[in-house]
Amino acid sequence: MQEDIKKACEVLRNGGIILYPTDTIWGIGCDATNEEAVNRIYKLKERDDSKSMLVLMDNPAKLQTYIQEVPDIAWDLIDLTDKPLTIIYEDAKNLAANLISTDGTIGIRITDELFSAELCRQFRKPIVSTSANISGEPAPSRFTQISKEIKEGVDYIVTFRQNEHRDAVPSSIVKLGKNGTINIIRK
Repeated sequence: MQEDIKKACEVLRNGGIILYPTDTIWGIGCDATNEEAVNRIYKLKERDDSKSMLVLMDNPAKLQTYIQEVPDIAWDLIDLTDKPLTIIYEDAKNLAANLISTDGTIGIRITDELFSAELCRQFRKPIVSTSANISGEPAPSRFTQISKEIKEGVDYIVTFRQNEHRDAVPSSIVKLGKNGTINIIRK
């Protein structure tokens, strides 16, 4: 695992994109502060860049670096959730401009899964995490279901967890307003 993390971090630092396991499904990732790398993912996925992608972080304390004002309820949601939770925040900052939605929001998930959390810790920046599929096609729940086009379009494929046969479960998604309103997008 450590060799995979070392190689993945090197690729990310050089503006590359990776295929890696997350706390939910296999994801395509890059440095979330690098506009060119983010653009490469949009092209690989054949995805309209008006559809934002989420980012992974390993520690909620880092939220304040990338969100203007973290609503108080966010801390409770992060502490109390028992499954992966993506929270959409208003007023994103310090991220690639083409990653932030036109309304200024960004989806962020704090991961505690072994590989993705350690990757985020060692990379020291948020990492894009978007499903490893061409836009409009089903998201693969296992590594073996990832298309040849996706595998050939990335700069590095993590070997850790490739042989797992568990079906991945997507995260819950909630959108938080500055005033503490919660809008459930996906349970």
